[in-house]
Amino acid sequence: MYRTHNLGELNKSNIGEKVELAGWIQKIRNLGGMVFIDLRDEKGITQIVINEAELQEKAKSLTTESCIHICGDVVERSSKNPKMATGEIEVIANKIEVLGKCKNILPFEINTDQEVREDLRLEYRFLDLRNEKLHNSILLRSKVLKTLRDKMDELEFTEIQTPILANSSPEGARDYLVPSRIHAGEFYALPQAPQQFKQLLMVSGFNRYFQIAPCFRDEDPRADRAPGEFYQLDFEMSFATQEDVFKVIEEVIPHVFKKFTDWKVDEGPFIRIPYKEAMEKYGIDKPDLRNPLIIQDVTRLFEKSDFNAFKDKTVKAIIVPNGAEQGRKFFDKMTEFATTEEVGAKGLAWTKFETDGTIQGGIAKFITEEIKKELEESYGVGAGDSIFFIADEFYKAQKIAGLVRIELGKRLDLIEKNVYKFCFIVDFPMYELSDEGTIDFCHNPFSMPQGGLKALQEKEPLDILAYQYDLVCNGYEAASGAVRNHDPEIMVKAFEIAGYTEEDVKNRFGALYNAFQYGTPPHAGAAPGIDRLIMLIANSTNIREVIAFPKNKKARDLLMRAPSVVSKQQLDDVHIQIKE
Repeated sequence: MYRTHNLGELNKSNIGEKVELAGWIQKIRNLGGMVFIDLRDEKGITQIVINEAELQEKAKSLTTESCIHICGDVVERSSKNPKMATGEIEVIANKIEVLGKCKNILPFEINTDQEVREDLRLEYRFLDLRNEKLHNSILLRSKVLKTLRDKMDELEFTEIQTPILANSSPEGARDYLVPSRIHAGEFYALPQAPQQFKQLLMVSGFNRYFQIAPCFRDEDPRADRAPGEFYQLDFEMSFATQEDVFKVIEEVIPHVFKKFTDWKVDEGPFIRIPYKEAMEKYGIDKPDLRNPLIIQDVTRLFEKSDFNAFKDKTVKAIIVPNGAEQGRKFFDKMTEFATTEEVGAKGLAWTKFETDGTIQGGIAKFITEEIKKELEESYGVGAGDSIFFIADEFYKAQKIAGLVRIELGKRLDLIEKNVYKFCFIVDFPMYELSDEGTIDFCHNPFSMPQGGLKALQEKEPLDILAYQYDLVCNGYEAASGAVRNHDPEIMVKAFEIAGYTEEDVKNRFGALYNAFQYGTPPHAGAAPGIDRLIMLIANSTNIREVIAFPKNKKARDLLMRAPSVVSKQQLDDVHIQIKE
């Protein structure tokens, strides 16, 4: 046994004890007649004092981040350090053993506030994980997972593992394919989600299922989305409605947040916002409710306007209370932001309602007395407010206005601090137009359409709503779910509208299609994203900071050097030839 105590847990009660300690050298200070070592393990830091000449000579060869074992006596410190948990004591060493020597030159300083290039950190992730903040994020992750499991167990959910090698399924992203050695020319797919399996478990008579499920999607990385793989709290319930699912989320999610943060956490029931309303008011289906700004449609006000930029366009307005106090530079910077390639606006019109009753700046000359009066009486514009206008094709105007709203909230420091605000986005469209102009599933192909088979037969596809919902927290999609389609006739018709034949359904979803012929209960569920929830609890904006071994922005694992080239023999084994 290399240690009798953890380094961060020693205190005055241990004075006079002989101890064995092991950890990493955080800092060495050689003061001539005395050498001090700050020794670190997962629990904290203790100061080690080396007085003996022989041990001091040995200490000269030690390097920071080397792993050592020491024996010594706990004594009271003469100069106490209130910034350290162990600052009232120190250990006088009488034996030092090097367990693992570290190179003299580290690729980067580990416990420092200095910025380190992320790709270098990921290449040496085993060192990066020694950083206290990052290390604690991974410990937090472990505690959150345990809390989730305990809560789901308390709610009588049964944990069941579903396969990793599965079949290809259209669930919104490209599949990762795994070639079969035994079955030449055939492929498994890594599951984008356990969607079909959890529905099959409902057919099998399990009342409530859950698992901490790995999901694999070939998607482009983002700051809030891990490339390749992620984890979700997958759960499903038989004989359940949308409201039943909401009650579970409203019990589980606040419980976890409250346990690991001192921020204010919304209590259930959470606000319900229809998808259409979310797009109209916030320009996005994951609105940050900490931002008080609202988008309003003012198209009708400018139907007879002489302003050519607004002609035959949808016009959206964002009213900023007390925004008139901002100088011209602020408005110019906002215009620069709106016209970036990422946002895509052709321009950003604006005006200010000054406290003296005049209208200044931007498009002031196009704000007639009639429009001014309407803005004041119908839209609540007051003296001292400013207005930003976005004019474009309907859907593009919504998107641009949504991005401008978010940016205004940041730049004007309007975002409410230290609070988690939740809402459910409901009534998603069942279908949407693809980039090619064809009908495609909007959210989840296995969802129940509102109105059932009749809606599929009689309504225009783009007018059909589904029992689909997202949980949103502080502007992030935190969970996604749906009431499932459990009727084979409705399933076939739903896929038919999206361009699939009944034969396609039988071939691609044969197990589900077949199971639905044998007495399927109504069922519903959801899947909160584990990585994103922990990112929010840790108050981070980078999802890679709460994952032990993440891939970088280009979906590469720099530590393990994946993806990589494999040998010709490995390719031959799975019947694959690389196309030059």
